[in-house]
Amino acid sequence: MLVCLPLLMLADWPQFLGPARNGVSEETVEPWKAPPKALWTFPAGQGFAAPAVAQGKVLLFHRIGDEELLTALDPRTGKTLWSSAAPTAYRDDFGFDEGPRAAPTAAGNRVFVYGAEGLLRAHDLASGKLLWSVDVMKKYNVEKGFFGAAGAPLHIGGRILVNAGGKGAGVVAFDAASGRELWRADSGPASYSSGVATTLNGKPAAVFFTRSGLLVLDPAGGAVIHQMQWRSRSNSSVNAAAPLVDENRIFLSASYGTGAILLDAATWKPLWSGDDSLSNHYATSVKSGGYLYGFHGRQETGQQLRCVEWMTGKVLWAEDGLRAGTVLLAGGRLLVLTESGELILAPASPSGFRPLARARVTGGTVRAHPALSDGLLFLRNQNTLSCIQL
Repeated sequence: MLVCLPLLMLADWPQFLGPARNGVSEETVEPWKAPPKALWTFPAGQGFAAPAVAQGKVLLFHRIGDEELLTALDPRTGKTLWSSAAPTAYRDDFGFDEGPRAAPTAAGNRVFVYGAEGLLRAHDLASGKLLWSVDVMKKYNVEKGFFGAAGAPLHIGGRILVNAGGKGAGVVAFDAASGRELWRADSGPASYSSGVATTLNGKPAAVFFTRSGLLVLDPAGGAVIHQMQWRSRSNSSVNAAAPLVDENRIFLSASYGTGAILLDAATWKPLWSGDDSLSNHYATSVKSGGYLYGFHGRQETGQQLRCVEWMTGKVLWAEDGLRAGTVLLAGGRLLVLTESGELILAPASPSGFRPLARARVTGGTVRAHPALSDGLLFLRNQNTLSCIQL
């Protein structure tokens, strides 16, 4: 069951990886005795976009036929509150899923989505009305890449930032109210990672893990604060996990022989780096105390769930047999969701992986990160969005 905290401590999950884009929830999940049940399921279309939760609405970004739909659902019943569609002709080069990849971003009374073909849309959160849209790929001459656009829009200070990947427009900031371009920065190609809003050295910063590597920007005007190459030598590679920022330090992680690095933002020098600690293929790790928890290795070849010391990169334990998955931190406990639909609750402990409870909560294949809000876990496989009562 879930222990209910005071209302002010409970938070929506308004964007990719939650309120702070670090996979952390203040809610406490207790071990379950009986497998958690689905309150409802909803027939979702194609897509790997994670769900979001804001102002009493579950936000699902998916594709049905030749339309990308942003659908708002009632969190307790799964009833459709509104749905807004835009045409799409996206085709995946590898024959994988052809739906949107980027999670919705809710801020204030608006919700923003970034489609697989680079269509950035702003909708009224209450009604779903389209407020404005920008065809980013067309406007900035962006090449399609392997899997289209995938980084979730980043809201910071009344601006919407996207890792566009155009020539002279690596990252572009738009006015959240009107869609007007405010600035553009860098010229590197886009990755599949989502940017993070944070504070570094006492000042606001937007941190992106582009296809080329680290890009830290001043969100007000787009000035480059710091830039660093960090990518695989192989062209057929991706940077997908989001940057993790804490204690004025930045953690980047990728697979394909790239590995992880922890940078001190005060000096921009690495504290450690290497491919043997915690190389994330697509799922972002979480930090609890002085330790990192996440999936290491390629998704196709089998991964390990690992605990790594934050300041040194030392591997403290590694768990085989889970295959790939995602990790959230809920009230200091790990909430692991595997690709096969198994949910595992375990202490965030450097002494070992000791599950408190585990249950299969869905079938199919789960690639999207889940959303946790008010005791409900929202997760999607390739054709269903489920609401799980913890």
